[in-house]
Amino acid sequence: MEPAADAPDEARVRQVRRIFSTISDRYDFLNHFLSAGRDIAWRRFMVRRLRFFQTRRLLDLATGTGDVAIEAARTHPRIQVSGLDFAGPMLEAAQSKIKRRGLSDRINNLQGDALNLPFSDEHFDAVTVAFGIRNMPDRVRVLQEIHRVLVPSGGLFILEFTTPQGPFFRRIYFLYLNRLLPRLARWFTQNPEAYQYLAESIMHFPYPEDFVREIREASFREVRDFPLTGGITYLYEGRKG
Repeated sequence: MEPAADAPDEARVRQVRRIFSTISDRYDFLNHFLSAGRDIAWRRFMVRRLRFFQTRRLLDLATGTGDVAIEAARTHPRIQVSGLDFAGPMLEAAQSKIKRRGLSDRINNLQGDALNLPFSDEHFDAVTVAFGIRNMPDRVRVLQEIHRVLVPSGGLFILEFTTPQGPFFRRIYFLYLNRLLPRLARWFTQNPEAYQYLAESIMHFPYPEDFVREIREASFREVRDFPLTGGITYLYEGRKG
């Protein structure tokens, strides 16, 4: 199988959609287990930084099983959330969680493409993307679409894995990604290919300074980055100029 990170854009999108569609039933458990629960803290950190000042609407791109959307709706009780993802089974899992938590009237999910957002200009106060931007082959176009649907001074918030820059920590992290993580995934899922892809996509993602440059090139201002848990995850923020 051709590594997803090296595949042509259309083939990569199909491959990634298939991968995530097969692990929706174990996705939450594996995320919490393989990150030692840190993924929960990372999302909460991002959600606490959201600000709503005009539309009181949030778009959660690559919403997956809905963790960010749910956390945002609970933390900010006056907002409405739109969740968008390209994998139907992930959205089905999200909808079950949203219904159990009594948030169906405040979170609306739809299947769609981040390259062509089905929303009007200046529709949201904030847009979040948690661990999904690396799955999108044309990041610049996605960032431009996010910029379009944000109100002036609206906020972009992106959580994403990266490779630590310290040589010692990086060596340990690469060992975890390439050796330990796939073995652990085989114990819990019938599709360890998904976590092979996870390792590949992290290693191919730009370093923080390069991704910050991409965000600025998409016309965002006040771009900041926050390293989390030793720099294995970063929160990136920007404002629409």
